[in-house]
Amino acid sequence: MKTNLLSALLLTIFFFSCETKVTTSVGGEDEKATAKAPIEVTYHASHEPKKANAPFSDAVQVGDLYFLSGQIGMDQSTRTLVEGGIEAETKQTLENIKAVLAQHDMDMSHVVKSLVVLDNIEDFAAFNEIYKTYLPQKPARTTFAAEALAAGAKIEIEVIAVKR
Repeated sequence: MKTNLLSALLLTIFFFSCETKVTTSVGGEDEKATAKAPIEVTYHASHEPKKANAPFSDAVQVGDLYFLSGQIGMDQSTRTLVEGGIEAETKQTLENIKAVLAQHDMDMSHVVKSLVVLDNIEDFAAFNEIYKTYLPQKPARTTFAAEALAAGAKIEIEVIAVKR
């Protein structure tokens, strides 16, 4: 508990000691709000037209780091989950991540960290077999199970990528 509190305190001190420059990208136009800063944060609009009014960004850029919002096994053309269970949803989830990365001139080799949330931890082995084919570089990863993911999904994955 003390370690978590110390980590939170150090992160808070770090973030509040950094000066930031915020850029919001909406419909191809940039709006800037500057507060004297070496760190630039860009909130990128989604490349999916049906997600234009979502209350989150698909990717937030901080320098060379890209923080991608969690993706689920949704077919973006129909906005429905793919059928076929954990295997099909895992493949679609990873394809959705590839699509977001591609919008920023990156691919899966740029991923350095992932967070995987499974609806059922019993799906771990099946998910893992597919996951390792998409991310053979073995980025750092956290995996856990949580009840009731968005849209009834069996899996959600978010990643951090570095643009080199």
